[in-house]
Amino acid sequence: MSTKKHEKLSAWERVAICRHPSRPKALDYISNLCQDYVELSGDRLFRDDPAICAGLGMIDGQKFMVIAQEKGYDTETRLKRNFGMPHPEGYRKALRCMRLAAKFHLPVLSFLDTPGAYAGLAAEERGQGWAIANNLLEMSRLPTPIIIVLIGEGCSGGALGMGIGDSIAMLEHSYYSVISPEGCASILWKDASKKQQAAEVLKMHPEYLLEMEIIDHIINEPHGGAHHDVASTYARVKEHILSQWNVLKAVPTDDLLERRFAKFRKMGKCAIREEEVLCGRV
Repeated sequence: MSTKKHEKLSAWERVAICRHPSRPKALDYISNLCQDYVELSGDRLFRDDPAICAGLGMIDGQKFMVIAQEKGYDTETRLKRNFGMPHPEGYRKALRCMRLAAKFHLPVLSFLDTPGAYAGLAAEERGQGWAIANNLLEMSRLPTPIIIVLIGEGCSGGALGMGIGDSIAMLEHSYYSVISPEGCASILWKDASKKQQAAEVLKMHPEYLLEMEIIDHIINEPHGGAHHDVASTYARVKEHILSQWNVLKAVPTDDLLERRFAKFRKMGKCAIREEEVLCGRV
């Protein structure tokens, strides 16, 4: 990373930037990066899930299958998109489109931005856990390049269900975690008001995840966050996507799958940190 502006901010302040209502959403990236985008709907089993957008688009002449988690930008669209929390049919729709991409030898581009998969009774009845687990399995062996860009929140299996790929990047103030700071505080301290402490302990921002080799790249944001200069943000994300495609398109499929397997297989190394001791976890 060329700058370290984030060092002057607390972890919770960066969460606030990540959740800013004016921060660009998935459809903003799609409309500003893709030409001739054609959306595909439905999982062919139950219904269409508006929390997941998927379709074919071109970026500088290269065709991509684009899948994305969309939160909405006002009350009406947030309710329509279920605040970016997908149902199982959303994950099945994403997988259907990814299989279509593999069939026609197209790279997959996945934008992640969700507070988590929908945890309601209806989602559980329709197999939420199975849908996510099946995506993990199928994406791990999908015979086409997969580029992941985390643009906002990346919480739990809700994000991971569309996050298995060959190149994983995060915007500078996005976060990727097994749980939200509020949820973590509620479990560890039985007090959601300790969310700021939880945000520090979780080490969920990209510089930590890059160090642990969970992600591969950090995309710098303008001073104050992506919403302060959206044109610059779109340009940086576009440059990253195309640069990664230029690398991945030269990799034979067998090697691509082997590298993807090895990438996720080696995750899980752990170092005992002072924060973990303070939490009573060690």
